[in-house]
Amino acid sequence: MELESNYEIGLTADFIRSRNFTRVALQFPDELLKDATRVVKALRDRLESPSESGSVGSGDGKEVGLFVMADTTYGSCCVDEVGASHINADCVVHYGHTCLSPTSNLPAFFVFGKAPISISNCAENLSTYALTQGKHIMVLFGVEYSHAIEMIKEALMLESSKLSGSTSNLEFHFAEVMCSVMNPSKDCTTSNGHLGSVGSFTANEGFGKATGTRYSIGGLVWNLPEGHRMEDYLLVWIGADNSAFANVVLTFNGCDIVRYDAVDNRLVTDLSQQRRILKRRYYLVEKAKDSNIVGLLVGTLGVAGYLHMIRQMKELIAAAGKKAYTLVMGRPNPAKLANFPECDVFIYVSCAQTALLDSKEFLAPVITPFEAMLAFNRGSQWTGAYVMEFRDLISSSPVEVRNQSEEARFSFLQGGYVEDFDLKETEDAKEDEDGALALAYATEKALQVRDKHPNSLIKGTAKSGAEFFAARSYHGLEMHSNDSSPEPYLIGRAGKASGYEDEKGKENF
Repeated sequence: MELESNYEIGLTADFIRSRNFTRVALQFPDELLKDATRVVKALRDRLESPSESGSVGSGDGKEVGLFVMADTTYGSCCVDEVGASHINADCVVHYGHTCLSPTSNLPAFFVFGKAPISISNCAENLSTYALTQGKHIMVLFGVEYSHAIEMIKEALMLESSKLSGSTSNLEFHFAEVMCSVMNPSKDCTTSNGHLGSVGSFTANEGFGKATGTRYSIGGLVWNLPEGHRMEDYLLVWIGADNSAFANVVLTFNGCDIVRYDAVDNRLVTDLSQQRRILKRRYYLVEKAKDSNIVGLLVGTLGVAGYLHMIRQMKELIAAAGKKAYTLVMGRPNPAKLANFPECDVFIYVSCAQTALLDSKEFLAPVITPFEAMLAFNRGSQWTGAYVMEFRDLISSSPVEVRNQSEEARFSFLQGGYVEDFDLKETEDAKEDEDGALALAYATEKALQVRDKHPNSLIKGTAKSGAEFFAARSYHGLEMHSNDSSPEPYLIGRAGKASGYEDEKGKENF
């Protein structure tokens, strides 16, 4: 019974029956794959048993095929529509932690799981800390703890009445899970002007029509009353120190944030390590400004709007006078990206909870689309706001930088003014070579200072991958097509490595 409760076997079977699905993909993360066979057996038994309405199976007598998916191509928090399409699935049932990013083609049913948590200890820690702050409390949580939120609310009311004698002194606001059933998103460019757009989800009908500002992050939705700002609230995160929490810390970097660790049953108030992430991201933005060749890493093939974001990034890079290459390689790692040494920086287009990669191990920095807009939009200033969700950037248009291309830019890393390359320089020269500027272009080309070693190259001076490859000292195996005669063979060393036959003094070994 515990398995059926944690994996919501009954609700999953009702979802499959109500929509008459016959091919269902079950997506498990690595940590839950051990329960896959038991879940499939329990779900199949429930589907074959008569429902409350008396029907058997999927509703029309057809047998339901269940297919287990593991080892997703990208992050396990996103619905793997590519893997599901290989088996012609009608829908995907996603188990475990999720970012609730909208799907493009297939409907999805989410089973968040039920992570253990001490209700009384959590309520006691939150109420005690809230009394010392004097702020309204906004409680966010990992979706795996959504099953316990109602009990935490009740326990907080009791705990608050014990500590202060009245619940009016403390005001707790709780976010709600956006949805458990998701339909494919048809419009990915809609934005409400705030963090996260709910889009066309089949969401729970518990939000009502509250007035004010609506926020959304990591699958959670909440409303603030009119005139209230997020900076006026103390944010409390219930869950682990994972990518979802890092998303909250970066997005609401102007708020006071504490975290309740449900595993150790304690409140963590020191978030200095998480705050340092924002400083490093700003350093990567400055480093990306000095780049010339940019690699676009496709980090998802299922999140709605990813193709639109890639096109927008290409336009932004071209407008900044840089060269872009699109790369699809699954989950990036240092070994994969090392195969593209010509790229000075990589832009990772993925969901918000997998977008942050620790670039310390990579040869080139890996930045998010929001950071790319800051780096490549000339004259843009970072106000402190941080956007993790690339769908919130789709509606914004890149700043026009063509009229500022002639101005020098100050590089904080190089400590001086630099001039960005213009990819249209060669094209314009070809168009005007017969015109009045032909002499000027010829003079400029003749007066360029060149290195006496034509094959040498300083990293960052190449405009394209072809130029970078041409300047490399090693081009691979060289084939001499003019001379077809075989080269004479040479006899190599013989013997053991501890003492080859041609080595002197081998008798001493």
